[in-house]
Amino acid sequence: MTATSLDRPFTVVSLLPRLLNTNGDAGNARVLAQRVRWSGHDARVVDVHSRADLPEHVDAVSIGSGTDAALLPARDNLRTLVEELRLWSNSGVPILAVGTGWELLSWGSDLPDGSVLEGLGLVAGHAVPRAARATDDIIVASKYGRLIGFENHARDYVGAEASPLGRVLYGTGNADAPASGPQIEGLTMGEVFCTHLHGPVLARNPALADHLLQAAFSRHDLEYARGATAESVDDTARTARNQVAVRLGQNAE
Repeated sequence: MTATSLDRPFTVVSLLPRLLNTNGDAGNARVLAQRVRWSGHDARVVDVHSRADLPEHVDAVSIGSGTDAALLPARDNLRTLVEELRLWSNSGVPILAVGTGWELLSWGSDLPDGSVLEGLGLVAGHAVPRAARATDDIIVASKYGRLIGFENHARDYVGAEASPLGRVLYGTGNADAPASGPQIEGLTMGEVFCTHLHGPVLARNPALADHLLQAAFSRHDLEYARGATAESVDDTARTARNQVAVRLGQNAE
């Protein structure tokens, strides 16, 4: 028989929000928790700055983006959690990693001075410097609907051996348009989602947030359904996305 609720709060872990919140991406954890509450379940966000902060139960994980100055301390902190991150990803716990948070999960990042910052090696591929920083709106066609956000990254992402999050309709994504093949954005591996989209991405694109929650709920034989308040908020988000899309020459949803 399918359960109706957890016997504890749904727990969203926000990893290193002091170091990895340059573009407000730590807010993605708050979006997930609030949508859980709107669905009729208790929820909490746990900010994890070190192993000592880890809660007993983890239902979803959010990793934000940071400055290059934060890369080394963030990487060293995440290394102490690599076994947990590997366990979560292998057991279907949804993980959202944005910007440099994504790079830290990868094989590593080539830095402008020629050095290489080794990543955790949890997702394929690595980051390489761009000739010019990508800073603009971005529109992506994905299986979770059209995603709209803002990208702000000085590195391309190459060598991914996983499925992209989507196809770029406007903007840069993982790299400039190739001579052949689609221009792609992001990376997915099971329930691990990596992206350059800021916004925070889940506030602007609630369908993606709902997919993460459906994955998290299904691990407990629960069904996730967005609440009435979410429907109203999602209409506002749709209007905001459409305003960006029309301005950039795309059709409204």
